[in-house]
Amino acid sequence: MRCGGCAALVYGKRFLRGLGVCPDCGWHSPLTARQRLEQLLDPGSAVPVEAPEPPPDPLGFADTRPYPDRLAEARAATGLRDAVLCARGLVEGRPVVVAAMDFRFLGGSLGCAVGGLITEAARTSLREGVPLLLVTASGGARMQEGVLSLMQMARTARAMAELDEAGVLTVSLVTDPTYGGVAASFATLSDVILAEPGARLGFAGPRVIEQTTGQRLPEGFQTAEFLLANGMVDDIVPRPALRGVLGRLLALRSPAHGPRRPDGPAVLRGADRVPDRDAWEAVRLARHSGRPTTADYAGHLLDEFTELHGDRLAEDCPAVVGGPGRLAGMPVMVIGHHKGGPGLAQRQRRKFGMPTPGGYRKAARLMRLAAKLRLPVVTLIDTPGANPGPDAERGGQAVAIAENLRLMSRLPVPVVAVLTGEGGSGGALALAVADRVLVCENGVYSVISPEGCAAILWKSPQAAPTAAAALRLHARELLRLGVADGVVPEPEGGAHRDHARAAALLGDALAETLADLVPWDTARLLAARAGRFEQFGAQTGFGSQTGRRTS
Repeated sequence: MRCGGCAALVYGKRFLRGLGVCPDCGWHSPLTARQRLEQLLDPGSAVPVEAPEPPPDPLGFADTRPYPDRLAEARAATGLRDAVLCARGLVEGRPVVVAAMDFRFLGGSLGCAVGGLITEAARTSLREGVPLLLVTASGGARMQEGVLSLMQMARTARAMAELDEAGVLTVSLVTDPTYGGVAASFATLSDVILAEPGARLGFAGPRVIEQTTGQRLPEGFQTAEFLLANGMVDDIVPRPALRGVLGRLLALRSPAHGPRRPDGPAVLRGADRVPDRDAWEAVRLARHSGRPTTADYAGHLLDEFTELHGDRLAEDCPAVVGGPGRLAGMPVMVIGHHKGGPGLAQRQRRKFGMPTPGGYRKAARLMRLAAKLRLPVVTLIDTPGANPGPDAERGGQAVAIAENLRLMSRLPVPVVAVLTGEGGSGGALALAVADRVLVCENGVYSVISPEGCAAILWKSPQAAPTAAAALRLHARELLRLGVADGVVPEPEGGAHRDHARAAALLGDALAETLADLVPWDTARLLAARAGRFEQFGAQTGFGSQTGRRTS
């Protein structure tokens, strides 16, 4: 056969073994709805989901041919009742309801029958409490059904809203192409949006855009790669890897109990147990370029970690990394700053760990998903501060930070924040409104950098060490002030000397802390979190511990 991407000749059996992916260029061939179900679901697990038959021709529509004739032809050619096929089934043993669209049926257009089938799939998912997987392929609304086709966008969006309210996971798999009313309704309302390589998604098709605007579109516009860079999809997943990724996502469930506690105390609770150190030396260690990043900790600590991308608005900020995984067997949502490692190019690409507004919006989106699925949230903080550039200001940096503070203050799941390195100002606090705040032994946390403080108050950047001491920003002082609830030990000489050991120590600290918090109900969590932050400023005198909560 000839590849539809590179036009190379491919041995047919090899092409089929590769699930319809060209072994030379990676082109993903179109699949039928039945092929989708066969590839994604465990063998023999599919059970059809049906919906009532809608009126066959609600408008009595005819263009060059009567609409009923077009329907009959599409049904004969595809063997489908309409452009979507729905089934209950299993993916790697995990239950799911799947609605897979078929572009062969009138371009996968959204009409009353498709709206009814998508809605029935969502109702089945809601009734059985199992995740919904939507596999989309569509040219848009079905013109032959007029405004009734338009109404299916609202109909399916309402069905998705019910799943949100019930805390049921929804996942979309965007395939090529997905346009119009499908893109602007259920396809982009899922909690997690995956895309096949090269898949196109948009409200208006490229020809319409060019005809309307008179502008030539850039290469790759509306492709999965474009969408990932602009924060619209969570990941691009090649077809052979889909079952594994879906299996991990479908396994996300609210934990029944916390992780197993470590054998001994893992968190230092008393300031006298934390080594005293020079404040400026603590700053230098916290900023060491070799310290583990959030991605490093996720790699060491989490099983089945799936990084999710994008703020669903404009960008995928590389300074924030996050996604679900399993910590000591318990599902959690991990979100953290990423400075980029020791290389300058890596650090530049990651914006030196200084998030844009999109980074905070991405974090907020993942926290809302954690709240919906009842997953504990772990944030790992290591940033000089929020991005100070003009683009960040135009994007609403202050608003994005403020929104996160409000969101975290009322998040109905346990939240543990860890200052793994540098905690700079509001850029750090935007991920640190938590039930428990831990600080790594060589971490720091401050309202401003020592250099900035020295330049403003001492009128000299050379006074930075003096300012660092005055700010009382290292672990021992943070614990004494009550800003931190505990200190996580580090390997001798600092976390940069032994990433695996640093991760093991952090893992024990998180397990110990979450084992305490997971059994708490929402009311207790929110009351204690409010009390935690109410105490700051309500006491006077450095080192006062009298008002520290005991909850």
